[in-house]
Amino acid sequence: MKRIAIQGEIGSFHDIAAHQYFEGEQLQLICCNTFEQVYESMRQDPTVIGMAAIENTIAGSLLHNYELLRDSGTTVVGEHKLHITHCICCLPEDDWDTISEVHSHPVALMQTRHYLEHHPNLRIVEGDDTAGSAKMIAEGHHKGWAAICHAEAAKLYGLKVLENGIEDNKHNYTRFLVCSAPQKADMLRPLVESNKASIVFSLPHEEGSLSAVLAILSFYKINLTKIQSLPIIGKEWEYLFYVDVTYNDLTRYRQAVDAIIPLTRDLKILGEYRAI
Repeated sequence: MKRIAIQGEIGSFHDIAAHQYFEGEQLQLICCNTFEQVYESMRQDPTVIGMAAIENTIAGSLLHNYELLRDSGTTVVGEHKLHITHCICCLPEDDWDTISEVHSHPVALMQTRHYLEHHPNLRIVEGDDTAGSAKMIAEGHHKGWAAICHAEAAKLYGLKVLENGIEDNKHNYTRFLVCSAPQKADMLRPLVESNKASIVFSLPHEEGSLSAVLAILSFYKINLTKIQSLPIIGKEWEYLFYVDVTYNDLTRYRQAVDAIIPLTRDLKILGEYRAI
């Protein structure tokens, strides 16, 4: 049995992503209120695997999760992309004419903003989790309250779906990273089958420093799929660059990394894994 730390309750999108990624395997979920708690669970028990969202096609990158990943000392061993769909649900005895407020995670509320604009009578309340909002309404038997979550979460907690597929953009996907203690990584992904890597580094505050790194990656035919910059706290106008690259040849990728090390500062490979 694999023990997986997720942010959110049973029925959350992290739960769904974990079961899809480890399809057919027996899982024990460790439900955490925050992403900090996800990484703390892994720190306390190196056998625990973490799954954390890192970016969404609508909401963008979860910047704080980049920092948590870098500071955690864990290794990225995989990724999963989940199609995000939302429903609005309530207690079985409630209906449109009785609900007065809607609860959900801020990102889910943002992703259904246009839909909610057509229901201006609903008071919008932010919560920690989509499935957690459904669970709260069901367990507290809160009449007149609705939740926005996945339809499976509504079913799990015995709520009535008023409408499904209410997300504003149907091309709504979240990318999750699967992380583990470094000593456990090789058991979760064969390194020789990897074709993607996540890397972080800083650069000297010099003209053309980033261009030089990108030129080397291009020379070695390493495909840059994402670059995300974050300011370095306490160092004005200096940044950490989080880079995702894909490659067809592990040796050539390693040569490219060796070539850019002299041009960078504090380069760290966050993980090498199989791209989806």
